[in-house]
Amino acid sequence: MKCTQYYPVIQTEDVEATKVFYINHFRFKVSFDADWYCHLQSSEDSGVNIAILKSDHETIPVEGRGTIGGLILNFEVEDVDIEFQRAQDAGLPILKTLTDEAFGQRHFITRDPNGVLIDVIKPIPPASEFADQYTPDALPA
Repeated sequence: MKCTQYYPVIQTEDVEATKVFYINHFRFKVSFDADWYCHLQSSEDSGVNIAILKSDHETIPVEGRGTIGGLILNFEVEDVDIEFQRAQDAGLPILKTLTDEAFGQRHFITRDPNGVLIDVIKPIPPASEFADQYTPDALPA
């Protein structure tokens, strides 16, 4: 299979509120907009996309309809400290405060209106006990 694009689709009861959240807090823009489906693209990187779909839409098989559980969206960013400050200033819920992890991440976690966790990450050099777990081309510098 040659994949030409990959993006998560968030099922929700409130497409509009979810759309507004990602536009206002994560700088997405609309590329398709209907009351039942919205496709968003990062205004900073056209390769970063999210879709939002009404959770009871007829295109979803009945057994697949519902809300999301167990999902975390990771956004790697250039400056996680600035993004953390923006999230705080916007009043977003901070579920995990800005933290340096020994395995090689500086990050914080918030959530969207549907309860989807959002982990905002800046890769950092890992502690020595984790460095060997990276392949040489993936080791954060």
